[in-house]
Amino acid sequence: MPQSAPTCLVVEDTVFDRMIMERKLAAYGQPLEVRYAGSLAEARNCLYEMPISIIFLDNSLPDGKGANFALELAAHRSWSEIPVVMVSDWPSPFMQAKANAANVIAIWTKTEFTAITVAEVLKSRGLTA
Repeated sequence: MPQSAPTCLVVEDTVFDRMIMERKLAAYGQPLEVRYAGSLAEARNCLYEMPISIIFLDNSLPDGKGANFALELAAHRSWSEIPVVMVSDWPSPFMQAKANAANVIAIWTKTEFTAITVAEVLKSRGLTA
């Protein structure tokens, strides 16, 4: 059983989508620390600042594609073990191919991002009981 609440990093630039995700994470009902980043640069800063347990990553961001960032994470010595879930309005086959190459653990549409799916993925990765 984990010693402390998992720390989730949500990388999403759209305020409306971020608010929806924030509500879904609050509905999860278990201790969870959540950090938000509106760009890949902000996400990198968060990763340097603190240990992250899991990343929920949008694909279309102002400074690049989330799928490319997932490849960057997979190649990074310190970040390669962090589970990544891609969350996108329009998951394309091209994005899915990059995500598979980066060992992304799941690809969800934004409507699939729910308290239940979050609970399932956290439990499957051993981040919660």
